[in-house]
Amino acid sequence: MPLVLATQAPGEPEIFASVQGEGPSAGMPCTFLRLSRCNLACQWCDTAYTWRFEGDNRPHRDGVDFERKANQLTLDEEEVARRILALGQKRLVITGGEPLLQAPALARLLDLLPDMHVEVETNGTTKASTALDIRIDQFNVSPKLSHSGNPAELALLPERLDAYATDQRAWFKFVIAEPADVDEVLALHERYRFRAGHVFLMPEGTDSETLRTREKWLAPLCVEHGFRLSDRLHIHLFGDTRGT
Repeated sequence: MPLVLATQAPGEPEIFASVQGEGPSAGMPCTFLRLSRCNLACQWCDTAYTWRFEGDNRPHRDGVDFERKANQLTLDEEEVARRILALGQKRLVITGGEPLLQAPALARLLDLLPDMHVEVETNGTTKASTALDIRIDQFNVSPKLSHSGNPAELALLPERLDAYATDQRAWFKFVIAEPADVDEVLALHERYRFRAGHVFLMPEGTDSETLRTREKWLAPLCVEHGFRLSDRLHIHLFGDTRGT
């Protein structure tokens, strides 16, 4: 199967050069490849156009659904590789949706991009195939807490979190909306023993004012518990827009 991508505009795949806005690589120049489809449904998801198509009744706070034809397209690996190489970056961030749902096609794509440093952003519920795993330099794992609206039996799979917790390539990023959300992170940290310095707390929000307000109480919690704080640089720079 070819790759199934999200769109920046109807008929235009979401492949773009920017700086990484979150987590351990924040500020680094890179190319983003955003794939379509997700196995979870976060009620605050800011890329719901990758999964909440017409007829999908999974809850989202905006209550908006998207026409699949305008927001999703397929391209073969050669065309995707051509577009990535044309942007001239050495770091590739593969995001979604949940990109590991398309592991076989991604492995074929990365065979065409042998010199790229590859980050994969994942919700932590899926597994890369062996052919794909050997090409991934960094996993940005974002397990979903209860405020996402996803049941724990779907979002927090012990087998997968155990595997990521022992993988030196894995970094963990938790979306925080209220101070009480940090208690869930602490419980997960006690259970899985994530690597020291590899846990980020990031405020939920799609505008600068909300992010700054939440960071004021989130930063002291990071200091108290030894976690790292992640901002969302792209929101401050470009707003909540596609292709940024």
